Amino acid sequence: MKKVFIAATSQNDGKTTVSLGLIFNFRRQFENIGFIKPIGQRYLEEEGLKIDEDSVLVEEACGVHCGLKDMSPIAVERGFTENYIMRPRPATIARQIKESYKRVCKGKDIVVIEGTGHAGVGSVFDFSNATVARLLGSKVVIVSSGGIGKPIDEVILNKELFEKQGVRVLGVIINKVLPEKYDKINRLVRKGFNRKGIDVLGVIPYNPILSYPTIRQILDEANFELLCGKDFLENYISRIIVGAMEAHDAIQYISDDSLLITPGDREDIIMAALGCWREHDQGRLKISGIVLTGGITPVKSILTILKKTGMPVLLAQEDTYKVVALVHDLTVKIRPQDSVKIETVVQLVKDYVDLNKIIKEI
Repeated sequence: MKKVFIAATSQNDGKTTVSLGLIFNFRRQFENIGFIKPIGQRYLEEEGLKIDEDSVLVEEACGVHCGLKDMSPIAVERGFTENYIMRPRPATIARQIKESYKRVCKGKDIVVIEGTGHAGVGSVFDFSNATVARLLGSKVVIVSSGGIGKPIDEVILNKELFEKQGVRVLGVIINKVLPEKYDKINRLVRKGFNRKGIDVLGVIPYNPILSYPTIRQILDEANFELLCGKDFLENYISRIIVGAMEAHDAIQYISDDSLLITPGDREDIIMAALGCWREHDQGRLKISGIVLTGGITPVKSILTILKKTGMPVLLAQEDTYKVVALVHDLTVKIRPQDSVKIETVVQLVKDYVDLNKIIKEI
């Protein structure tokens, strides 16, 4: 049975993106595919169990059914690290991971193993990514974000830790490369890594849609109230507009798929935004949604107009600055219902990753 461990040089480099793309593309050659994320730090509650959200994504989006608890055997919940330091239990954790992995592998042709963070993450409780890869006897592909010097430096550092554990690094995938710099970076990172004896298995261009949150994600992550527009919560957000200027000045900043954040008593800004239509689709407003701040609900006449548009409108008790900071700092993850993003990921991996070489090497 083939297996590959997807690691990264830091959080949000694209492990989940690459794992998702690999699973969908591996289907062209393998009938039975398994997935496991041995240690997860962002989890959901599923039937009373703490399951890493990436495992839920893979099960629902890819149709990979290996038993959610086995796909996510260790959830690092609040207090986990402190409890482990006080009462170490390495044998228990190792047993849980190996037993879940054994069940995940049953009847599979290939298994994708997703790590968490860089090679050393988890060392505090004796199970770094390098340790887990060794425990499962898997070779590793390292994912790093675009650039030249930074990814090469970081990959070398991570490779050293994997190799210290006796784990072979197959190569690297450079992700999120700005399109306007793609040719230059693609050429230089390949030459740079070649000098270090590391194979470049792919260089993936940055696609901004993958970083766009939806109104639903904001609603899920923040303690906001939904005033209207529940049928359009999947609207993407490409830009945040803060309505703190004169209405006629604000209009020039509103582009397609903008989120307007403004105090609830700024009816002038709200009405101005409702007059901004897309250039190539006059039936759709430019803004994807509105967050009203300060706990201020617009007057009844304005609220009635908002409801008629179907526009998602959220009410926040916090001030405008805090709301903007919260939205800006959201960690955008792909969710099972993000069909456009998933299709984008699958195509990017197909077009820019050497799938045949990965399969051959594992």
